[in-house]
Amino acid sequence: MSHDSVNRFLLRERYDPKDLLDEVKLQINLVGGTLSGDDTVIDKPHSDPSLAELIGYFWSGRHHRIVKGIQLITLYYTDLLGKSIPVNYRIYNKQEVKTKNDYLREMITEVLDWGVKPKMVTTDAWYSSLDNLRLLKNKGLVFLVGIAKNRLVAIDGGKYTQVKELEIPESGLLTYLKKLGYVKVFRRTFKNESDRYYIMYLPDLDVTKQLTRMEFNEFHSIHWGIECYHRAIKQVCGISQFMVRTSEAIKTHFFCAIRAFTQLELMRAEELIENWYEVQRSLYLEVAREFILKHLKKKSDLLHITRFLSMRKS
Repeated sequence: MSHDSVNRFLLRERYDPKDLLDEVKLQINLVGGTLSGDDTVIDKPHSDPSLAELIGYFWSGRHHRIVKGIQLITLYYTDLLGKSIPVNYRIYNKQEVKTKNDYLREMITEVLDWGVKPKMVTTDAWYSSLDNLRLLKNKGLVFLVGIAKNRLVAIDGGKYTQVKELEIPESGLLTYLKKLGYVKVFRRTFKNESDRYYIMYLPDLDVTKQLTRMEFNEFHSIHWGIECYHRAIKQVCGISQFMVRTSEAIKTHFFCAIRAFTQLELMRAEELIENWYEVQRSLYLEVAREFILKHLKKKSDLLHITRFLSMRKS
């Protein structure tokens, strides 16, 4: 396939996130799973932001600094059997004058209208704004989100204090999050000895009180799946490998890369492949094998010619 034909396809076709869900919704159980929200930056270090409106400068958790690229915000759904697919996404566009949180609320509202009925919603601390949490609460959703260490909470009707000042047992602590309601707070200490804080909310207060560390660990582990997805679309699906500048063409490329991931995930779920990286490795091995065999033949032919010439000279 020529480079020009690919570019013509990207410039011609138009897709939106609902097209992605429509293609796969019959192959996954959209009721009772976990809906995770997060974002990633697709690095484009050699692109000129003045020539492509979707390319800008964003904070990268991977690089721990501001980098040049495209910011992709995704809702990633994991069903009860562990099958996982992206069900909605946005490409950050500074021309729309929206925040990542604005995009997240739009996407959550959309997927609920499309028939996704999650048991749990998870996000990291970047998406724990009060507007986001109120939306989830008003929709009657259970959620687990990271929160900043300075968020204000109160215990048993006492004074508000920053969550980092609390003595939080392993089993979690029931608190009142300011302007929201009762939540259970959990703390995780990481290898660098830094603490991160998370809250779990259920509409039923009695059930919230009974939440266990095991349940927290289970849903926190499921949320990690979206990080694995981000890695796969970059390393396997070529989401950063495009040579177009117009917004619509870039959006079409992103749709195709994400659609390629969903196909790999469905193949994995059906045990046609062991993991997302298997197809890529097999293709590389096949190409390498053909290359080696081709050049071995050339080398063998060269040896035969050399011997023939040597015999003629003698």
